[in-house]
Amino acid sequence: MNARPSPTHIGALHAQSWAGLVLSPEAGEGFAFRFAAQLPNGERADGADLFWLVHEVGAHAPDGSYARVSFDLDLPFGQGGDTPLVRKEGRTPGLVLEWGRVGESAVVGRVTTHFQGSLELVPFFPWDWSGRWEPWPTDQPAGAPTYLVGLTGSGRHSLAILAVPEPGGGTHPEVLFQAVPGGRVEFAAALGADAEEARRVARGALRGGAGPHLARVRESYETDRVQVDGAWDGLAASVTNNLHWMVLLMPETGELYVPAGRRWIFPAPDGSPDHWTVFGWDSYFNALELGVESQELAGAALRAGLATQYPSGCIPNWRGRFGGTPDRSQPPVGSFALAKLFARYRSRTLVEESLPALERWSAFWRAEKRGHPRRDGNGDGLFEWGSDADDLSPTPPPWEVEASGWQRAAWESGQDDLPSWEEARWVEESETFDLSCVDLNAYLALDLESLAWLARELGEMERAGGYLEMWRRLRDRMNEHLWNEDRGLYLDRKWSGEWSSRLAASNFLPLAAGIPERHQARRVLDTLMDPEWFWGSYVLPTISRNDPAFPDQQYWRGTIWPPMNYLVYQGLKRYAFDEAAGELAHRSVALFLKSWREHQLCRENYDSRTGEGGGHRYQSWGPLFALMGIEEFLDVTPWAGLTVGSLAPPGETTARRIRALGHRWTVAMAPGGLRLDRDGRTVLASDAPVVLRNLEITEGSLTCRTHSTAPVVLRVEHPAAPRKVEVDGEIRSPGQPGIPIAPGEHQLKVTEVGP
Repeated sequence: MNARPSPTHIGALHAQSWAGLVLSPEAGEGFAFRFAAQLPNGERADGADLFWLVHEVGAHAPDGSYARVSFDLDLPFGQGGDTPLVRKEGRTPGLVLEWGRVGESAVVGRVTTHFQGSLELVPFFPWDWSGRWEPWPTDQPAGAPTYLVGLTGSGRHSLAILAVPEPGGGTHPEVLFQAVPGGRVEFAAALGADAEEARRVARGALRGGAGPHLARVRESYETDRVQVDGAWDGLAASVTNNLHWMVLLMPETGELYVPAGRRWIFPAPDGSPDHWTVFGWDSYFNALELGVESQELAGAALRAGLATQYPSGCIPNWRGRFGGTPDRSQPPVGSFALAKLFARYRSRTLVEESLPALERWSAFWRAEKRGHPRRDGNGDGLFEWGSDADDLSPTPPPWEVEASGWQRAAWESGQDDLPSWEEARWVEESETFDLSCVDLNAYLALDLESLAWLARELGEMERAGGYLEMWRRLRDRMNEHLWNEDRGLYLDRKWSGEWSSRLAASNFLPLAAGIPERHQARRVLDTLMDPEWFWGSYVLPTISRNDPAFPDQQYWRGTIWPPMNYLVYQGLKRYAFDEAAGELAHRSVALFLKSWREHQLCRENYDSRTGEGGGHRYQSWGPLFALMGIEEFLDVTPWAGLTVGSLAPPGETTARRIRALGHRWTVAMAPGGLRLDRDGRTVLASDAPVVLRNLEITEGSLTCRTHSTAPVVLRVEHPAAPRKVEVDGEIRSPGQPGIPIAPGEHQLKVTEVGP
């Protein structure tokens, strides 16, 4: 993978050191330090131990200007995944860490303690970085400020750490401070060409104390960030706080990336933690979540995923610095994520950088192998999950060595133990399932359509036409061979022609890819909304509620997973099934926010009978549930442009400062209507719930397609009168204070009339 120039990175960028900081002035070099807590009885919480003690995943500005996290030291130490879950309300965290960047080379921070014992500052060199630490000065007198100075192995960079108050004892390189309830330790860390420069910058950064600087940068971030209040209070923060705290560093390249979570770093061949682990489809969902506040971090996550690509074009299931899965990929959702990011931010550079790798990934699935397309084992134009034995990693971890081809194909699907795969036989000759899978074909169709749209946006019309033709052919094959007219649904189908007996949430993915005709889509919706099959208080289960495996509620065997809900939601919105989409978003948000508000957890999956969270505690795609709620306020897609509003608002709730199309938007929703502001000025309002698609606002006009289930009156503030109002091409009287619109879908056009 190629290194690329990057600025100095400062942040909690080492996976095992949530309560610490990395300062890296260039790829392959830098410093780190972390804080550890020790109780009077000798119990100590350090590094990865603190992961299990997180009390608050606090605010984290995307540029690192401010960050806050706290830890509950009343919980037992050293329990790992068995650490009890407790309600956070009314509990005081034992350790609170705040920090904020100062310019390009320094950071200041403050640790507040609410426990009796010792606070320890531990300097270290992470990954394979090298260097040395020493106190500065070595003969410091009692009562003098404490400095630690680090020098990188190359000798090109120094770091000075200044910490006050003075240590209560101990020897370097471990600096101990007495911890008491309400105690504080302020610190500054600064990079420099030599120790004297680093020490000078650190001293200057901490002049006046950390408190005033932290208060200033915290207020600056809080008044600028995306915010949701009212019924969905904290919704946006539940996305951005989680994702910004999960951003890590690839030490050898200086690139930022987002793993599946801070605990998702696979072992290297020698058994030690690899330096990083990037997961295939997770990366692209992470990019969409990061795009809520940061175009830059979203681009970094997307580029990191694409940088794992093997020469075959495979974007692997997972890859680290020392291992990976060249034998198999994962669901190809990268072009879909890029299309959504481009629709929102219009970054042509990101598309031009990313499109070649995405095109190679798309070609990977269809590349010739043993006389047939790689993942079309019987050559019928439909695709199956698989694994290429000739491309197995030369240094696989134990679980890879023990896995069969069938298991590796199931892993490629991303739905590792989905009961649907029990219907499939492994075919050695083709190294695929003998099951034409609805999900894979829908993913590939969505991929082709997204590539076509991106190419067209770049002005590459011939290229776009080629992808669109491939999409049409795949759409037609799916409708011919995977649509079951009796069942009114797309079903997996064996090569023998036999239909699979299992129904999964992923059977609804053709909606996201635009595969069914309108009448087919309505029949698909009927099964989705049927509580005998999928609907219920907690949705969507990965396998139907009447499946024999549903009671397992283990991993993909009946639980609820964020990527499935998110992609099905995209499909519902695409077909303007706005009531169903709103209900799915509402129930997904409720599921996520309950766990987040009560336990400050970001779960991997949920029990579809009880709504209880399961799997990993901090999973990077967990906030996709919350992202669905944000997109109920406002979204931008290739298929419907700027889309605003919901037919199922949860109550009075407002989203402020949503970034899209070069503007900041505020959307207020309630059962009594909608209000839309752009850059602080009201654009329009309604007296009932409504969804506006393809909303375009120019200096002298406003156009959109409206959808409501009840009569609605729109008050359009822009453009100002005098103006011409047209609904479905019919001119309305411009003298009315509002524009009455009947239920259903209608085209609205308001144009300014010159003097």
